[in-house]
Amino acid sequence: MNRLRLLASLILFPSMGLIAQPPQAQSSPDPKAELSRVVAQMDKTAANFHSTQASFVWQQYTKVVDDVTDTQKGTVYFRRSGNQVDMAADVRDPAPPKYVIFSGSKVQVYQTKIDQVTQYDTGKDRGAFESFLVLGFGGSGQDMLKSFEATFLGSEKVADVDAVKINLVPKSERARNTFNHIWLWVDPARGVSVRQQLFEADGDYRLADYSEIKLNEKIPDNVFKLRTTSKTKFLSPKE
Repeated sequence: MNRLRLLASLILFPSMGLIAQPPQAQSSPDPKAELSRVVAQMDKTAANFHSTQASFVWQQYTKVVDDVTDTQKGTVYFRRSGNQVDMAADVRDPAPPKYVIFSGSKVQVYQTKIDQVTQYDTGKDRGAFESFLVLGFGGSGQDMLKSFEATFLGSEKVADVDAVKINLVPKSERARNTFNHIWLWVDPARGVSVRQQLFEADGDYRLADYSEIKLNEKIPDNVFKLRTTSKTKFLSPKE
């Protein structure tokens, strides 16, 4: 596993839900116009973006066993301050809970079961890592197009949302070595992601479904701080 994939796997646990692929999206009579429309809505959302909170279901599909090998549920939070994006995830299911924080250039994973925090510095991978992180959550459509080749795939129902489905291919070879393409389902009314599916070259994929999305509501600062104990161990793996 390369370094960027490791960092992404700490936060971006998406995958597909079931073995079957999602239904084929309906074709659009004017895909370029539809893509431009959703990009413009993402730009509008990003211009006024302060925070997002959402419930998630993250799943990992592993091709070698042809099955979903990991499912996690909880709440994810994003906030933007200037050019910096912070992210926090409370993984409540399966228990015991696990907490993940991304702030500055550091990813921290707190495993409460063993009372241990593992810290990773994104370093030179910070830009690529953040480009995956903010897809549909505060990232502008224009910034997305700077990092990815985008293709409109049609419209598809995700829960109760008539979502726009986009295929994204990273322009960076380093990023493609992590996920060679991504399917992004965007709520065209709000310009936020309701589903993401990230494909690895070996056939594994990750899928995230998001619901109960709240935009620009106040998120307490302590959400972005780990609630450790006096006995918590801190580790900082080296490359």
